Amino acid sequence: MSEPAELAADAVERALAFGAGQAEATLTVVERFSAEARGREITTLEQSTGRSLTLRVFVEDRKATLATSDLSGAGLQRFVREAVEAARHVAVDPYAGLPASNGPTGDAASLEIFTRDVGERSGEAKIDDALGLESLARAYDARIVNSAGSHVADAVATIALVNSGGFHGTYRATQATRESGPIAQDGTNKRVAHYGSAARGYALLEPVDSIARTAARRAVAMCGARKPATLRCPVVFERDVAAHVLSDIFGATSAANVAIGNSFLFGKTGNKVGSGLVTIVDDGRLSGGLGSAPFDAEGVPTRRTVVFRDGVLETFLYDTYYGRKLGAASTGNASSGGVGPTNFYLQAGTQTPEALIASTPLGVLVVDTIGFSHESVTGTYSRGARGFMIENGELSYPIDEFTIAGNLVEMLACIDAVADDLRFDGSVVSPSFRVAEMTVSGS
Repeated sequence: MSEPAELAADAVERALAFGAGQAEATLTVVERFSAEARGREITTLEQSTGRSLTLRVFVEDRKATLATSDLSGAGLQRFVREAVEAARHVAVDPYAGLPASNGPTGDAASLEIFTRDVGERSGEAKIDDALGLESLARAYDARIVNSAGSHVADAVATIALVNSGGFHGTYRATQATRESGPIAQDGTNKRVAHYGSAARGYALLEPVDSIARTAARRAVAMCGARKPATLRCPVVFERDVAAHVLSDIFGATSAANVAIGNSFLFGKTGNKVGSGLVTIVDDGRLSGGLGSAPFDAEGVPTRRTVVFRDGVLETFLYDTYYGRKLGAASTGNASSGGVGPTNFYLQAGTQTPEALIASTPLGVLVVDTIGFSHESVTGTYSRGARGFMIENGELSYPIDEFTIAGNLVEMLACIDAVADDLRFDGSVVSPSFRVAEMTVSGS
């Protein structure tokens, strides 16, 4: 924990010595493990430790950002000099600069983002998990004839951030995942399904047998799928697919997109955009959340921000740069690439997914989407999809090779049911929800 902070501080000191007015260094050390199984064999096995330094320097309102993995004394000296020199040759940007004040970040331990079982679990046990996922999925049904692979992966990360404004922060975080992708033979067609679990530690993951069984069941359930007729009807987005929709909505709430007019939510703050069931939160302080951290990529404390409340758009999400540009304070959403989500989610409802389907006389359940997503400025939405026809409140038969289409603004306004199956297994997550009407284009 001390060495990364010392190296980051050293880089900042060197940058100031070379003439930078401000500097910020982030030193990241990540220990990674990954195993893939296909059939009875491990086809990929990787274990590595990566160390990288990202340096932001500011010279008279000019900014440069460079990264290196050469942390030797000579390499660091050369790297810092190049970064400061690069800053001198870019255009002046009046919004560039460090946060005016970082503020207290709180105790990282209280966030529960680090578990010891990731580092302590043996490689053999992780390999056994991958092989177990594969064998159990294939044993589920004779129609499971192949696999896109069963994977187990984890990471132990140490992040240290130091800036010339006096901020020093360090924390550790872990993550583990298990997933399987069985393939079912359906006549001349192959039905591919995926299912997995991600958490801060192995003890928090869904068990191997449950993941394998769910993945295999999803593949087999699509056997016999046919193209539906074209119609207008309610569309139920299953939890994982709903998260993809919410990812598109996050993009529209990012100040980086709002600042250039590349958002269908531009100019709508304070307006009721979604239905009363739409409360969307970005919470960087969520205990155990995969997007949680004590501070963001520029050392600003993370926080809980209500983006939509009962359908009303209350705020966009900002880092320091776009906050200055748009006249707002940072919401603690700086990421290495600009503005990013922490734990961005639609607040869960009170009914089960089964009850939501039962209350749908005729509609479509979408369990997978492919292809084009949406047009950022207008919110036009269109995706190829797979799923099930809902008739009389029950799943009637599997359907494939159809398209769902609408507009994200209209979709938000027409969410008329939200399920209770929210699970925090990513930085953007959602419970299942139903849109009252969309176009389903089939035969």
